[in-house]
Amino acid sequence: MKNLDLSLYLVTDKSDDVEKFLKTIEEAIKGGVSVVQIREKTADTLDFYNLALKVKEITEKYGVPLIINDRVDVALAIDADGVHVGQSDMPCDVTRELVGPNKIVGVSAATIEEAKKAESDGADYIGTGAVFPTATKDDAPKITKKDLKEIVESINIPVVAIGGITLSNAHELNDTGIAGLSVVSAIMSSENPKKSSEELLKIFNS
Repeated sequence: MKNLDLSLYLVTDKSDDVEKFLKTIEEAIKGGVSVVQIREKTADTLDFYNLALKVKEITEKYGVPLIINDRVDVALAIDADGVHVGQSDMPCDVTRELVGPNKIVGVSAATIEEAKKAESDGADYIGTGAVFPTATKDDAPKITKKDLKEIVESINIPVVAIGGITLSNAHELNDTGIAGLSVVSAIMSSENPKKSSEELLKIFNS
C-alpha cells in the first residue's frame, strides 16, 4: 500500500447525515479520489470508530487507502492504512513507532523545517497549506505558492497541497511539483461529488 497515489486526496468534514456522507465518499472515489482521510475533530471515540469502519468498507471495495486524522488509536483499532498527524498531534516519530513500518504516516507541515523534520521522523508524505483561504480550518497557517514550491524541493517525499482548493483555483498549483490536491469542501459540499472529483483530477493532470 506504500506505493501511494496522492493525486486526489479527499479529507472528509463532519456530517450529521451518515448515509449522505458515505454516498459522497463512494461517488468521489468513483470520480477518481485516490486517498480518503477521515477527519472528525469533535466526535466521541465510539462514534469515530463506528464511522471509520463504515468508510473502510467503501475504501476497501475500491482499493483506496484510508487514512485516519490525528487518532492513532482509531487507526489501529480499525486497521486503517495509515494516520495523518498535525504539528500539535502525536509526534511523527512516535506515531511511526506505534503504527509500525508498513502503515502510511502523513504529517501537516507549513515550513521547510517542519517538512524536513517530518521526513527524517519517518513520514511518507507531507500535507502543506493552507494554499488558499479556507473556512474548513480557519486556524491553518497560510502559505504562498513560492513557499509550497520550496517545501516540495526541500524534501524527497511527496507533498500534497491543501486549503481552499476549488475547481476555479486548482490550476494555479500546476507548476509547483506537488504530488496531489487535498480537498474538503470542493468534493464534500458538491452536488455531484463524482463530477467534481473528475474535474479536479483533470485539472491536476493537465
